[in-house]
Amino acid sequence: MGTRPPTLREKRRYILVSVEPSGTIIDRKDLYYAVCDATTSLWGDVTAAVIMPAVIASEGHYMIIRCRRGTERELSIALSTITCCRDNPIALRIVAASGTIETLREKIRILKTPDRELASSPECMFGEKLFQIDYCYGQKVDAIEKGFKNTNRLFLTKEDLEKL
Repeated sequence: MGTRPPTLREKRRYILVSVEPSGTIIDRKDLYYAVCDATTSLWGDVTAAVIMPAVIASEGHYMIIRCRRGTERELSIALSTITCCRDNPIALRIVAASGTIETLREKIRILKTPDRELASSPECMFGEKLFQIDYCYGQKVDAIEKGFKNTNRLFLTKEDLEKL
């Protein structure tokens, strides 16, 4: 049995989300359960069945979530209500929506390119502690304290780094 022609396929949309804080490691299956729980608790069983959310792919701290066409708004609202996944506090930030996965993967490649200003100095001193710059996009900079125990996270802006 071959694949269905495009006219008979179900139309779907894909939403690219960023998991914050950026160093958090989340299993796709755990995120799927969190998305389904949020969708069901917010919209009910019938609407959640219409939305049909599914976590398709993960690349770093980006996730691609699928839904039916026309339900992107409802899924986006449900995604914004997720605050934890398996006892890990997280927030899902919607980056883009598209009709193809490949377009979102190109968007991820664009977003993953390192910021030229911070590429030369991937470490910074804050107070008397050394921090490694983990993520830089736009004005947001996430830094993780270097060390083995009790590492701290800092969520800075580029202005904060310039003051150092």
